[in-house]
Amino acid sequence: MRIGGLASGMDIDTLVKDLMKAERMPLDKLKQKKQILEWQRDDYRSMNSLLLSFRNEVFNMKLTSSYRARSTTSTDDTRVTATATSAASASSYSISEVSQLASAATKVNTGTLSGATKIDASKGLYETRNDFSAGEAAFQWKQGNVASKTISATSTTKNFSLDLKAGTQLINATSDTVVKVNGEAYKVVSAPTTNAKEVYVKNDGTLEFGADIQSGSSIKVDYYTDFKIDEPTISTATKEIQLTKGSVVGGSLSLDVGGTIYTNTGADPTQLIDGSSTVVGTIDLNTGKITMNNDIAANTAVKATYKQNYFTFDVTSHTSKGAVTEKFGVQGTESLNTVIGRINNSNAGVTAFYDSFSDKMTLTRKETGNYRGLDSSDAGFSAAADDEIVTSAGFLNDVLKFGGAVEKGGENAVFTVNGLTTERSTNSFEMSGVTFTLKKTFAATDPAVSVSVGNDTNKVFDKIKAFVEKYNETIGKIQEKISEDRYRTYQPLTDDERESLSDKEVEMWEEKAKSGLLRRDSMLSSGLSSMRLDFNNQVSDATIDPKYNQLATIGIKTSSNYLEGGKLIIDEAKLKAAIQDNPEAVEKLFTNSGTTDSQKGLAVRLYDTVNEIMDKVKQRAGNSFSTTQQYLIGRNLTSIDKRIDSFEDKLVRVEDRYWRQFTAMEKAIQKSNEQAMYLMQQFSM
Repeated sequence: MRIGGLASGMDIDTLVKDLMKAERMPLDKLKQKKQILEWQRDDYRSMNSLLLSFRNEVFNMKLTSSYRARSTTSTDDTRVTATATSAASASSYSISEVSQLASAATKVNTGTLSGATKIDASKGLYETRNDFSAGEAAFQWKQGNVASKTISATSTTKNFSLDLKAGTQLINATSDTVVKVNGEAYKVVSAPTTNAKEVYVKNDGTLEFGADIQSGSSIKVDYYTDFKIDEPTISTATKEIQLTKGSVVGGSLSLDVGGTIYTNTGADPTQLIDGSSTVVGTIDLNTGKITMNNDIAANTAVKATYKQNYFTFDVTSHTSKGAVTEKFGVQGTESLNTVIGRINNSNAGVTAFYDSFSDKMTLTRKETGNYRGLDSSDAGFSAAADDEIVTSAGFLNDVLKFGGAVEKGGENAVFTVNGLTTERSTNSFEMSGVTFTLKKTFAATDPAVSVSVGNDTNKVFDKIKAFVEKYNETIGKIQEKISEDRYRTYQPLTDDERESLSDKEVEMWEEKAKSGLLRRDSMLSSGLSSMRLDFNNQVSDATIDPKYNQLATIGIKTSSNYLEGGKLIIDEAKLKAAIQDNPEAVEKLFTNSGTTDSQKGLAVRLYDTVNEIMDKVKQRAGNSFSTTQQYLIGRNLTSIDKRIDSFEDKLVRVEDRYWRQFTAMEKAIQKSNEQAMYLMQQFSM
């Protein structure tokens, strides 16, 4: 803190501040110059963003697809409809017969599911097993533990491990384990393999693939172990323990509570007994909830080893990608609705449906068509060899009664087009860029359906019109920017000036200060001139119809009002007539390639011009990814920043000098005062 004026009585602090205001004026000029450069840079970048948007539109106009919009007409939309892409040529098709529509293979089970009691599809299957008419044995229940694990490969290797808990091992490893790498199923084998799509799964939970699995891969394994082991944390005294799995097998539970073993091996499997066969608690086998007669003390070590009821099944469907087999492991607590959802959401390619009213089920393949050979109505058809949906024994064939079900559908569409009888696996299919949709069958004796493919004049017109409007919008905004008035008396505000104005006044001032920073910019002005020439010059190429080698010849002319900066005006009737008369010529007018600029189509040469303008603007103003050394304004800003830093250092020195001078003055005045006081004392003696 500096305090002056004690001897002189002058406000030294104010004097220094006023002197520094004068000294700071060149610094304010530098900061104003920096602000103007930043505003100018931002204006250039906004123009480049505008040109980028327009260039994208120009690029689309270089594509032949923009001029080859096709329309289709059908003489009977109730029987056949069609759509066409730009790849389709103008043509006609005659579909004289549709003898068969493509259908999805469907199986309806052979009987009702329920026995004496109607099944509840929302309850666990083990709990309701006896409600099914097939009986408990038909499920082919197994005992063990259903588990799943996803392994992320951290390195490229063949060997991985499921890290099974000590005391457990895999069961039915070869037959039931499912291994998928990045969603692709691998075949599980019982011995080491060199097949890249096979994996050897050992009972100890180790996986040995036939070839390296790349780092970063996701390996999903569905497997089964002989026991499930839970080790719950007992943080407070409690009588209740919830096992992680339900449908517990009676007699399989071993509960270790602080070293004391309890089991459910007595006559009643819902009771827990100790070594003396004394009942110490109960277990709900369906839910896996244990209730002890006495509290288990907090922090007691607890370990539960048990088995759960489960069964497995698989379903195979034949699809356009080949045969797809999905295996499912179903825990006893899962309901029929849950199993149906798992089938429908799997890669099995089928949809299951249970109708509670009829108490029956269906399986329907998601794809239509025949991928196996004979249709169900053909002589020599064999369900084992030709069914599109193949179900396994046990749950599907016996409990849900799909065994012996007669498959229907799974047939290709059979039709005759232009005299050729052919087939497709779907009712919507593509031929030579035309997508046909067959809606119903009809005989050869019925009137044929004619499908015509022609140019869609309206779509091409709309595309060209949108392009012209985008061009007009672009040059209009650029013209407006380079024609803005420049208010040179409105310079960027200094910090002191900004503090003295309201927010609204600052906004109005800066609006004037920012105006006209690109006024009459030669780079943008010459760019606009080049764009106008690109449009107005004819395309000189022998392959283009002379009637349509210039923009004006298809009904697009430059406005006669020079104030509009060369905007284009469309004669809609003339443009539509040109598109209808010679669409190929109109396409070439925009897209023609050539070695010279005069041979290039309008969109091709315009694209090059816009690129050139954008490159020049980028060299001057950069973009959001540019460093200040990569463009002209940035280098100027860096130079000004250095000058500002240098000048601010100078101001510090100047202010220090002023304070030293005023301090010296204060000392001189103080000394003079002291001398005067001394003389007065002497004269008074």
